[in-house]
Amino acid sequence: TDVLAKAKSKKVPVIAYDRLIRKSANVDYYATFDNFKVGVQQATSLLVGLGVFKSEASTKADGPKAKGPFNVELFAGSPDDNNATFFFNGAMSVLNPLIKSKVIVIKSGQTAFTKVATLRWDGAVAQKRMEDILVGSYSSAKVNGVLSPYDGLSRGIIAALTDAGYTKKTMPIITGQDAEVLSVKAMIAGEQYSTIFKDTRELAKVAVSMADALLKGKKPTVNDTKTYNNGVKVVPSYLLTPYIVTTKNYKKLLIDSGYIKAADLG
Repeated sequence: TDVLAKAKSKKVPVIAYDRLIRKSANVDYYATFDNFKVGVQQATSLLVGLGVFKSEASTKADGPKAKGPFNVELFAGSPDDNNATFFFNGAMSVLNPLIKSKVIVIKSGQTAFTKVATLRWDGAVAQKRMEDILVGSYSSAKVNGVLSPYDGLSRGIIAALTDAGYTKKTMPIITGQDAEVLSVKAMIAGEQYSTIFKDTRELAKVAVSMADALLKGKKPTVNDTKTYNNGVKVVPSYLLTPYIVTTKNYKKLLIDSGYIKAADLG
């Protein structure tokens, strides 16, 4: 863009924050979370919830219900968001072997990113797609799990399932991301199984540290120089660690850390 070109012409370094600036050589650094790992964690928590995996440390079907089969549907983020691809690819790196072995069954047949992407991360769009899937593929079957990449989509998916007669006792294992208050409430209520916590306070600290280093004429600390190709160059990045949140640990991760106030959860 013109703004990035002007920054470059004046030798002003550019730091991309959370989302990668694509198709430009004028991006110097990137501060974000390990977005591929986010997807891995979402798939892992889904499989733990289903009983296919014994624990979050599992990398193969070693749980009490390892053989399945389980009916799962897939949702991805917006196709114009670089992060969405990383989330989906991370999740599918875990799920694909189990889909091939038929432990996980995608009854809708919709597994390609282009088929499962949700434009603008819109919960209403996810709700409509879930409704269509239920009508088209589940007239005589039950959904056991839903891979959802974001809490806002999860709530739309839950709404569709609720309208179709699913209750808190029969609700599928549903994942999410961002530890939004409404979705943490849904977890406590038994509607959503998990979310991913990305501590944006820590992300801000990393970005400030990068800027401070540049202002002092130093090179910012990075921990990844291979992953984030913006279509023109590989951008040196600092990737922060995301965390799986369930009802077992939300108090420690979210409330004790001050990220969410207990009063906000009712």
